Amino acid sequence: MKIALLSEKYTPDLGGLAISTGRLGEMLASAGHDVRVFAPTLSLPPTINQSQRSGGVHSTRFGARKRVDDTLVDWFELIVEEHQREPFDLIQAYFLPMAGFVGAYAGKYLEIPSVVSIRGNDIERAAFDPGKFSQILYALQNASAVTTNATVLAMKAKAFLDREIHIIPNGIDTERFKPVKKNEVLAEMLSVKRATSLIGFVGELREKKGLATLLSGYAQIAKELPATLLLIGEIREGEDRKYFEEFRSSNPNSRMIVTGHIPHKDLPAYYALMDIFVHPSLRDGMPNAVLEAMACEVPVIATPVGGIPDVIKDGTNGRIIPVNDAGALAKVSVELLNDKDQRNRLGKEGRKTVQSAFTPEKELEANLRLYNELSGK
Repeated sequence: MKIALLSEKYTPDLGGLAISTGRLGEMLASAGHDVRVFAPTLSLPPTINQSQRSGGVHSTRFGARKRVDDTLVDWFELIVEEHQREPFDLIQAYFLPMAGFVGAYAGKYLEIPSVVSIRGNDIERAAFDPGKFSQILYALQNASAVTTNATVLAMKAKAFLDREIHIIPNGIDTERFKPVKKNEVLAEMLSVKRATSLIGFVGELREKKGLATLLSGYAQIAKELPATLLLIGEIREGEDRKYFEEFRSSNPNSRMIVTGHIPHKDLPAYYALMDIFVHPSLRDGMPNAVLEAMACEVPVIATPVGGIPDVIKDGTNGRIIPVNDAGALAKVSVELLNDKDQRNRLGKEGRKTVQSAFTPEKELEANLRLYNELSGK
């Protein structure tokens, strides 16, 4: 099967959307399918396309324009041109506005099946943008099938349009993300002190990911026990960076380490340093980082947003705290940091959960089953 995979983000772009798109492309290629990825990028000037093959995936990046509508036109015409040269059997688009809109439109125009996938912010935030709502509704109405990775996102999509939404959770490679021995050289490089507890966060830290809750909660934790906050990733520029720097200035004795971008393949060594992993998000899809931490047997504290309730059962394989509740974050964190037995139990149960229900094999199987139904195979 020849598949056109559309996404706003793709490697080497950062973030969960790029990781999920890359994972799907690689899985489909490994299953013997011809995968062509099409994604805009700001690193190329408009009208310039750049193609390359990585593994079994052939990717084409094209220069995004200043006007979104011009970028969408280029995207649509690129898909049509490639289909005329060598026809696609199916179009898969990740994220409803832009990719989903172009994918559904191109599918209707070319008379081939299209699948659009809801990833989180598209239905939870972009749907409230009048400039994007019509694209979202068109994608939901006209795609041959709609998928998402979380139960609550399916429920929200059905509030816009009552149609079947296929739930296909993210899958994590538990052979790559697994418990590994603490790397003392890495700990020393990061200046992680032996006598301090390590609280970890992975991703781009910003308001949506619970920036204020995380920092306020950490300040409360640090008053009760020696603790370091390890932030694996970047702080979003602008207001979020300003907020972070102001917090750091007003808490000069805080122990906070910001690593900057770390290659995805290197993350298990960083998870191994953590005593607990925190993810106090305000809104989310199904965060890869939560599944990765669980696969590495790091006990997770998270909020009940997006797909997290599909994964974590409070007290069984992780801990759930209310949204925007720094006090609860601090209280549960201190409880876990003082209770090694509970940390070990939650960590082991977390890995079992990922191994049983959130594997790449299950994610691939569900997508292929849907593709085959649409293509009549």
